Amino acid sequence: MEHAQEHEACLEQTQMYCVERPIYNQELLQGQLHRRERTPQTLRQKIVHSCRCSSKKAKSHLYSFLPILKWLPRYPVKEYLLGDIISGISTGVMQLPQGLAYALLAAVPPVFGLYSSFYPVFLYTFFGTSKHISIGTFAVISMMVGGVAVRQVPDEIISVGYNSTNATDSFEYYHARDTKRVQVAVTLAFLSGIIQLCLGFLRFGFVAIYLTEPLVRGFTTAAAVHVFTSQLKYLLGIKTNRYSGPLSVVYSIAAVLSKITTTNIAALIVGLTCIVLLFIGKEINLRFKKKLPVPIPMEIIVVIIGTGVSAGMNLSESYRVDVVGNIPQGLRAPAVPEIQLIPAIFVDAIAIAIVGFSMAVSMAKIFALKHGYTIDGNQELIALGICNSVGSFFQSFPITCSMSRSLVQESTGGKTQIAGALSSIMVLLVIVAIGYLFEPLPQAIWMVAFVASLFLGLDYGLLTAVAFAMITVIYRTQRSDFF
Repeated sequence: MEHAQEHEACLEQTQMYCVERPIYNQELLQGQLHRRERTPQTLRQKIVHSCRCSSKKAKSHLYSFLPILKWLPRYPVKEYLLGDIISGISTGVMQLPQGLAYALLAAVPPVFGLYSSFYPVFLYTFFGTSKHISIGTFAVISMMVGGVAVRQVPDEIISVGYNSTNATDSFEYYHARDTKRVQVAVTLAFLSGIIQLCLGFLRFGFVAIYLTEPLVRGFTTAAAVHVFTSQLKYLLGIKTNRYSGPLSVVYSIAAVLSKITTTNIAALIVGLTCIVLLFIGKEINLRFKKKLPVPIPMEIIVVIIGTGVSAGMNLSESYRVDVVGNIPQGLRAPAVPEIQLIPAIFVDAIAIAIVGFSMAVSMAKIFALKHGYTIDGNQELIALGICNSVGSFFQSFPITCSMSRSLVQESTGGKTQIAGALSSIMVLLVIVAIGYLFEPLPQAIWMVAFVASLFLGLDYGLLTAVAFAMITVIYRTQRSDFF
């Protein structure tokens, strides 16, 4: 018995495997890899094949166009609902101050930031493929929109015919200016949405490869400088014109410095206090990240404190501190964008469409990789296109994914697009019921809005960066032996 076991063990130790495979060279590999068996088809056969639609194919296309039909019936209520509710409330709390703040960056009244934080966010629930990104207003896109709005409707044009010393004329001047700038912003949303839709249907999702991480980081960092300089006058309480285009940063700083002696001390104190509170809140959230169930919503806390102090001390009348002002209650009726503006803003709309898509798909890919699911780049283009184009009929300006809100939505337990839908409902509540409570909010709070190209302006900077990235990628692809 023992001899037999020793014999089997010896056989196991002496077993050998023989692997046989053909020897490939470069020429043979190329022939094998690129060889495809194709059956010749006439043009008529190709057209018939592409137009043929079975029930299975129709169902597949429907699920692709409306991803909610695929994931909502399988939604595990017990496992996901609580996390989505907490995440939706947390994200909605951030949507409110950011929507108000980024509207100022877009050179439109604050209420339009709330519209842009409701309609597109709700629509993305039905058409988006990412479970974690937060769609809505974003500093970079808002800054680009504001640059176009100011270029198309500068203060100098509207000021003709108005006497700024008269209160009635002054109100009419600002109303006329804001109305025209809203038309530009809304038309930009419509046109950029149409461009994104066309790119999505044409399967152009691959354009994101030309917007590399260093390019996006450099662009957003430079945009932070534009945001800061454009909002510096609100921090100091100084009245200056808004500039756009090449050297706008230099002109903005020069205008502020020329009137630095007219600084409103009350506005400065309010703004600096808000900035200090925001930094304290950020530091607390970082240090106690593991102990806090959800991040402290310092943005909304600052907004509530600022609004309360402004209303209680009557900062607008007593100290001439600029406040948000009128926030109309309720939703506006749908309106068609100003189509005649399209030729003047077409190039800007292309830049906004590409930047908006790149921001969204970059964050979507990060979360998809982390949580083990896939996103469809082409469907993301379609989803953003629908959010922008449809939202434009309800007075929304261009939107995309917000990095800060997406991180909050994911870190607070968000599991699906339901979290985004809940955050949009919170914004809706403010629009239809309690928006008037934010009217005394000082504009120096807008320094919470930050995050391009420093001297050329955002649009020219993006064009330069994308062109350089494309040249680099193409050159490396064609001359791979050099790298």
